[in-house]
Amino acid sequence: MKPPARANLAIALLHYPVYNKLREVVTTALTNLDLHDIARSSRTFGLDRFYIVTPSQDQQALARRITGHWQQGWGATYNPDRKEALDIVRICDTLDDAQTEFQTGFSQRVRTVITGAANRPGSITCHDFRQMLGNSEDPFLLLLGTGWGLTEACFETADHILEPIAGAGTYNHLSVRSAAAIMLDRLRGTP
Repeated sequence: MKPPARANLAIALLHYPVYNKLREVVTTALTNLDLHDIARSSRTFGLDRFYIVTPSQDQQALARRITGHWQQGWGATYNPDRKEALDIVRICDTLDDAQTEFQTGFSQRVRTVITGAANRPGSITCHDFRQMLGNSEDPFLLLLGTGWGLTEACFETADHILEPIAGAGTYNHLSVRSAAAIMLDRLRGTP
């Protein structure tokens, strides 16, 4: 029997390189809620990879502790649905490491799609990205930032920029886990 095809979309949540509110490049701290909620949203919409990217060994150990609790022992038997979601989490030092790991199983190069809260020229819509995903088996890695957003260098090297999630007013400060859920619904949800 042939194994199921790998999902051609994955998410990477970058804790570095991101800005703080003074626009200094920093490494942000992992949050339990982001890890859980983005993993659950990713799994709900058919993704089989969710990357936590941080160079901090302490933050990586925390991510392994959180995921491990739900992947083995009491947590795994108490909530098998949570185990299934957290089984897709991969912890990486760098974005390059995440791209390399996601590349396995694909012949075409992984393309990066980056997003943030600000409008940028040349952005593609969620509708356009959804069509790209549906018309190709090429792999795409959706990059989400923490803190005050991904650095300009990240935007300069991305293959595509995805338009930000916008509400009805001018206030635009969604949590990254809320933005991820909305984007995944637009990209992989029932039309």
